[in-house]
Amino acid sequence: MKKDILNKKDIEKLVNLFYDKVKKDNTIGHFFSGNFNMEKHLEIMYKFWENIVFYTGSYNGNPMDKHFEVHAKTPLSKKDFQKWTKLFNESVDELYIGEKADLIKLKASNIAAVMQMQILKG
Repeated sequence: MKKDILNKKDIEKLVNLFYDKVKKDNTIGHFFSGNFNMEKHLEIMYKFWENIVFYTGSYNGNPMDKHFEVHAKTPLSKKDFQKWTKLFNESVDELYIGEKADLIKLKASNIAAVMQMQILKG
């Protein structure tokens, strides 16, 4: 039986599942290949999502700047943001159900929408 997201371990499990899907995906997987340091990225994502769900203050960074850098090297598209959101929501739904699971999906969708609007200017 599924449970809600309760702690950092649950966040790590979610992030790991999500990036396993991303790495295999034909639409967005290429953003995480080559010289990309996945281990470092995962550590940052654990802190980012833990802060989003539990307000820990553990994340200190600017995701918009990083995504603008990515976009400058390899342009992002609306399709990329849609795929990211789809895979993220699928990952949450595979593992969890409840208030925090709903919250993280809502926050992820909002973050993707804002990034898409800012990066793609529309």
